Amino acid sequence: MSGRQGGKKKPLKQPKKQAKDVDEEDAAFKQKQKDDQKKMKEMQAKAAGKGPLSGGGIKKSGKK
Repeated sequence: MSGRQGGKKKPLKQPKKQAKDVDEEDAAFKQKQKDDQKKMKEMQAKAAGKGPLSGGGIKKSGKK
């Protein structure tokens, strides 16, 4: 019986992640995504105050 056998095993150490090289295209793309998300949230908040767009389902013509 060895002394180190029981107990919780330590996880293997993960190698450190290298910092990604962020080029201008990636930075611009991320900025555009943030702007689009802000616009969507504003539109949702604006639309939440209003009622439904279509009034009554099937529209009937005025003819009798």
